[in-house]
Amino acid sequence: MSTLTPPKPDAATAPAPVTLRGPVRVVLRMHRKAIWAGAALLVLGIGIVVALRLWMASSKVLCADGDTTPCGDDIYVSSYAHTSTETFLADGGTVLILLAALIGVFVAGPLIARELESGTFRLAWAQSVSPAHWLAARLAVPAALTVTGLTVLVVAFRWGLWALRAGPNSPGLRWHANGVFPGTGPAILGYALLAVAVGALCAVLVRRTVLSMSLSALVLTAVGIGLSTRRYLLWPAVLRQGEGPKLLRDSDWHLEGGMLTASGSKVYWRDCYDAGSVEGYDACMRDRGGVTPFAEVHPASHYWPLQLVETGILLALAALAVFAAFRVLRRLHG
Repeated sequence: MSTLTPPKPDAATAPAPVTLRGPVRVVLRMHRKAIWAGAALLVLGIGIVVALRLWMASSKVLCADGDTTPCGDDIYVSSYAHTSTETFLADGGTVLILLAALIGVFVAGPLIARELESGTFRLAWAQSVSPAHWLAARLAVPAALTVTGLTVLVVAFRWGLWALRAGPNSPGLRWHANGVFPGTGPAILGYALLAVAVGALCAVLVRRTVLSMSLSALVLTAVGIGLSTRRYLLWPAVLRQGEGPKLLRDSDWHLEGGMLTASGSKVYWRDCYDAGSVEGYDACMRDRGGVTPFAEVHPASHYWPLQLVETGILLALAALAVFAAFRVLRRLHG
């Protein structure tokens, strides 16, 4: 009695599983100079932070009593190395965002748009590489390398900041500063992935190298400025009432201040800027019905909520850009 079991296909004629290994190897080989340049920037960034810390550690200023900070009063002594390190690291987060944007511009131009503009993509598509796999490889390689490199730089940046925050001479390195906040947590990885996604979308939309690079830089700049100016809205602020330490602390991100009226409405200090003196401010606020001082702040405990919300927004925008890039590529090339 014969069976109905179908014969097994010949291994030689069975279709090979579709993977990204081949396209990824092609991307790595074609752009190995850019990858080496990125690795050099990574080493340079780490080297700068290490050099600054070693310089600061070897340049301590000792007071007459042997202390490195207060000289018997409230005046703090800081070495030139310390102040220079603070100046350099105060904009470390901004530098990391610029690096992420630079990667997005590279993805938009030399990595994708140049092939679409010159027509060399047809060679890859003719070798059993679908347009979707072609684009996926050009997204996966820069995304993986960028996330890895920026994670290392974030660790180095936080290590450098820790040395400054261990002493009292770092009032300019607040956790919420625009030059610090983005580079100390996962938000910078969100910026990096968004940069890669926006670069790919601009490339498949425009298909011109210079124009897609310019458009990518414009979009990323708009997103960066928008989030930095509206970051305080990403998490509800805390309302404090009272005087002195109960109202404000050194670690707070101060947003607004003023006085509450007897009915609980707010009168802001900015409404009395023309008063010109502390006494004038107080009199102005009292005339407006102010009774109890208040402050709207983000305490240091809001660091992680703000980081995670901003990261979530960036990842959502990145996912939307990636989805749009694949849809545009499918519509144009099938």
